[in-house]
Amino acid sequence: MVKVRAARPAEAEDLTGLVMRSKAHWGYDAAFLAACAPELRIRAGDVTARRVVVAENGRGEVVGVASLEGTPPRAELGLLFVEPSAVGQGVGRLLYRDVLRRAVELGVRRLVIDSDPHATGFYRAMGAVPVAEPAASAASPAASAAEAGGTALVRFEAAPVPLADWARAWTGGGRAVHLGNVGEFNAQFADATVDREQRPAHHYACLAAFYSPHPAALVLPRPVPRGWTELVCRQLGWAGVEVYDGLLDADPGLAEAVRARPALAALLTGSGLPLVPWGRTRAFGRLAGRPWRDGELRYESKSAAHGLFGRILADGGHPGIVLPRQWRVDGRWAAARMLAARTRAGESTVLKSEHGVGGSGTTVLTPARVRAAGGARAVLRRLPRGPLLVEEFIGGAASRGDEGPRDLTYDGFVDEAGRAHEVGGAVMEVADGCYRGATVGPGVVPGWAEKSLTAFGAAVGRELADSGYRGWFDVDFVADGTGRLAPTETNLRLTGPSIAFMVAARLDALRGAGHLVRIADRVELGARLPEAQLDELCAALARGCAELGAVFVPAIPTGAFEPAPWLGVLVAARGREVLDAAEAWVRAEALAVGAMFGPS
Repeated sequence: MVKVRAARPAEAEDLTGLVMRSKAHWGYDAAFLAACAPELRIRAGDVTARRVVVAENGRGEVVGVASLEGTPPRAELGLLFVEPSAVGQGVGRLLYRDVLRRAVELGVRRLVIDSDPHATGFYRAMGAVPVAEPAASAASPAASAAEAGGTALVRFEAAPVPLADWARAWTGGGRAVHLGNVGEFNAQFADATVDREQRPAHHYACLAAFYSPHPAALVLPRPVPRGWTELVCRQLGWAGVEVYDGLLDADPGLAEAVRARPALAALLTGSGLPLVPWGRTRAFGRLAGRPWRDGELRYESKSAAHGLFGRILADGGHPGIVLPRQWRVDGRWAAARMLAARTRAGESTVLKSEHGVGGSGTTVLTPARVRAAGGARAVLRRLPRGPLLVEEFIGGAASRGDEGPRDLTYDGFVDEAGRAHEVGGAVMEVADGCYRGATVGPGVVPGWAEKSLTAFGAAVGRELADSGYRGWFDVDFVADGTGRLAPTETNLRLTGPSIAFMVAARLDALRGAGHLVRIADRVELGARLPEAQLDELCAALARGCAELGAVFVPAIPTGAFEPAPWLGVLVAARGREVLDAAEAWVRAEALAVGAMFGPS
C-alpha cells in the first residue's frame, strides 16, 4: 500500500536523485539532464517552502515526489516525479490527486502544470486541460535546453474545487454504506406494472456503487464481477470499498437479508457511517433503527404528486409552470371511453399507472396511434391491469421537431432535520414515455427553463419536508415549447440522474471543476461475453474514452449476462462535443463485440 506523507528536509538530496532518475527514464542525454539539474534540485529549505510530499510504499521506500508551489488563488505543480521502477503502479495518480486535494484546502482555484512532453498523456488522463500560453520562461536553463532539444514543455491547467455543498450535506462529506434495495423499494407498490420477478431491479441495484460520491461499502442482492468494482474504484479514485454481494436468490427484501445475518448487520450499522438506500422502506427503517413514518412515500403516487403540484401552483408565483389536467378513472372501460372521446377530438393522451419505474406504466397515445391499434378498447386490452390515470398530453418542441430538450428533471433531498437541499437540474432522454438516460453538468439545462425548474423543484422539496418525507427526491418535467414546464411526477428515491450528479461531484473534486456526466441505462452489446472478456471490454472502453478526453465508468455490468446483453454506462467530459463523441464511440464499440464471433 502506497501512502503520501510530508517530505523531510534530510531527504532533500535523495529526492533530487529520484527526480533525476525519473527524468532520465525518458531517454534524455547527459547534456540535457545537466542543463535541467539546477532547476530540478531539491534543497533542504525547499521541502517546506515548496510544500513537498513523497509517496512511500509498504516497505518504507520513497517511490515518488510532488510539490505544490505558489500562493492562492494561483499555484503550480512544481514537481511530480516517480521512481522508474514504480512507473505504471498508480504512484503518479496518487500524488497528483493529493496535490489537487491540498490545493483545494489552500484556496487555490487555478493550478498550472508545465509538463514534460512525455507526461502529457498522464495529465490529460488526470483531467488537466492543455492551454495555449507558453509553458516556461525563456530565461529558464531547463526551458532553453528543452527548446534546443525540441522538447518544449507543455502547459496544462486544472481548476481545483471542493466537494459540492449538497454532496457534503448528503452524507456529511465522508464515506457511506450503500444498500442496493431497488427491488425492495419497488415491491412496496402493489402495481401490476412493477415487475414481480424484480429482474430489472436487481440489475439496477448495481447503481449502489454511486449512491454517494465516496462509498465505504456496497451491499448488493446479486453477485457482481470483481473486475467491475476494481475498474470503478480506479476510475473514481476510491480505495478500501468493501463489497457484500449475492445476499439474495429471489426475494426482493435486501434489508431483511442483511438483518438475517447479525454479524453483517452489526458491521454495517455499527460503523458510524451513514447508511444510504436506493429508497426508504419499512424494512430499511428496522435495519437502520429509524422509525417508519406512515404515508412517508405517498407522493410516489402519480395522482398524489399531481395534487401536490396543484396546491403549490394555487398559491401563484410560478408563471413558468403549467399543470396538465389529470383524471383518475374507475375502470378500464371508463378509461377507454375517455380515450375514445379525446381521440375523436384530435387530442393526444397520456395513460399512467399510479406507480411505475423508469416510465413503465406510462403510455403516450396520439389519435393516429389509437386508430392504428384498432381503437381505444384495443389499446386498453394491451396495457397492464390496475388503476389508471388519464392525463392531458403536453405538446412541445420535440413534437414539432424543434431542437432543445423536451424532458427535464430537478433533483434535491430532504435531510433528517427537515431541511430541503437543491442538487440541480438535468436533461433526460425519454423515448415513448420510457426513461433512457440523463445528462447533468454546467449549462445542460437551458437558460429559459432553469429559473422555473429550480424554483418549482425547491417548492416541492419544502412541501415534502413538511409532509415528513426524508431522503432524495426528483421532480420530472416536460417542456411545452412555449417556454413553460409541466411537472409530471415525483420520485421519492434515488434515480438515474441522481447517480450522474454523484459521479459529477466526485470527478469535479478529483480532477477539477466542470464535468458533464451522462448516464445511459442500456448500451447494447453485440454478444454475451464471459466475465473476463467483459472486464477486457470495459478496460478498453476506459482507455479509448481517455484518449478522447472523456471518462468511462461502467455502471451496470450484470445486464451483460442476459440473453439480450446490455450495459449501463456513465460517460463524463468537460464539453458537450467530446461527451457526445465518447458516448457514440462507446455504443459502437459495445455493439461491435459481436463481430469477433463472425456472422450469425
